[in-house]
Amino acid sequence: MDQARHIYDCAEGCPIESTLQIISGKWKSVILYHLIKEDAIRFGDLSRAMKDCSRRMLALQLKELESDGVILKKVFPVIPPKTEYRLTAFGSTLEPVIFAMEKWGNYYNQIKLDTNNSHMSAES
Repeated sequence: MDQARHIYDCAEGCPIESTLQIISGKWKSVILYHLIKEDAIRFGDLSRAMKDCSRRMLALQLKELESDGVILKKVFPVIPPKTEYRLTAFGSTLEPVIFAMEKWGNYYNQIKLDTNNSHMSAES
């Protein structure tokens, strides 16, 4: 059963909420990151790259991204079936957002590492 998603009216709502509507979800940003890095990727390869994400959840997140016009799904008429995903031109506009998230994540991870190392040094 399809669940209606609220799309924020930018005239009334916050543009951050509009952005989060598209990229929120536990795995969407990670999916977008892989698609930016790989250009196009098959479902199985994406599933292997995202070991903690179930195949069902991955399929759901991909379907939502496709529905939002962020990614394009291409099904090849071969047996066994081959499905490939890539960013649309609209989806490519999210690259700076995803790269900013990557940069901030690296910064955060370094701070956590430095904090843990300083605590370990103090305990020695």
